[in-house]
Amino acid sequence: MELRVQIVDPPAYTPPYDRALCAALARAGVEVELVTTRFPYGPVTPADGYRVSELFYPRAARLAAGSAARRPLRFAEHLPGMLRLRSHAAGADLVHLQWLSVPTLDRFVLPPRPRVLTVHDPPPSRERERARLRSLLRRMDAVITHTDEGARRLREVGADPRRVHRVPHGSFDHLTRQRDERPLPDELAAVEGPVILCFGLVRPYKGVDILLEAFRELEGAELWVVGMPRMSLAPLRELADRCRSPVRFVPRFITDPEIPAYFRRADLVALPYRAVEQSGVLYTALAFGKPIVASAVGGLAEIGEREGALRLVPAADPAALAAALAELLAEPGARRALAAAARAAASGPHSWDSVAERTVAVYDAVLGGGSRR
Repeated sequence: MELRVQIVDPPAYTPPYDRALCAALARAGVEVELVTTRFPYGPVTPADGYRVSELFYPRAARLAAGSAARRPLRFAEHLPGMLRLRSHAAGADLVHLQWLSVPTLDRFVLPPRPRVLTVHDPPPSRERERARLRSLLRRMDAVITHTDEGARRLREVGADPRRVHRVPHGSFDHLTRQRDERPLPDELAAVEGPVILCFGLVRPYKGVDILLEAFRELEGAELWVVGMPRMSLAPLRELADRCRSPVRFVPRFITDPEIPAYFRRADLVALPYRAVEQSGVLYTALAFGKPIVASAVGGLAEIGEREGALRLVPAADPAALAAALAELLAEPGARRALAAAARAAASGPHSWDSVAERTVAVYDAVLGGGSRR
């Protein structure tokens, strides 16, 4: 009998991850349904071999992303959506939760077991929040994390070690083969020299200020800071004004059809995070076979050490970051070696077919080995 699984992301926090996982599971012979809401920022990858049910926030989803009414309406619609999920999940053999919008509440209205949860973020530091996470983890039949460090942290919080499974994050290779790719804006397409790309939502933990300090004395390249700001750009622009070489900001959400042009153009991708467990930007850069310079934190450090696909530098160290950027800009051979390691990681342990195989193994463990019969 074919295994029936629901992948659940109520707030649509990670459509690229959700949809890549669903497509890979479908290729592996699983009957998959993605249960989510409409993504408000642009087009998403079409469903490939699986169904999509936009069960959550039906009225809020009609509002523009920046609408002041969107947040309170989503809050009002949340509990009814979770209750709908409870009955909707009766058609599945297993529910695999990716995100929970209100974990404090959601742990009491979860769909029927068996349940699997992927923990994408590091555990909180405050004990009260850690206690809530422990309560949530006890309600799961299996917990997936992407790294050994993530598994260790979950065990520290109090997760049952027998229920914690490491399944690597997949590279976003679907972005490399889109039919509707869009070119760079004319002013960026005209740039001729090397480009360092800093991509994704601009938030304090991303360390863009650290990158700008590192870039301050570098010459012979441009730095592009591309992505929607979730903080004031004023202090970052002040740092950019002190740099010897050009810094360009593209302060908006970049849709999937636009992403390939930025990554194909980049000579280096910089991930100067202060702290992070995982990064979708990392798995995009791996898919495009780009040399990557990253802080030695969380899952980034593990991939750098395990796969050799990243040049690692200490976190929050502009001098070390500047030295690594300067060295790689000056040595094409070193960039080619990192790029080759990135491609090998993307096609090997971080391929979605490999991720799907390991995910199905988790499902089999939860269901007692009978899911594929």
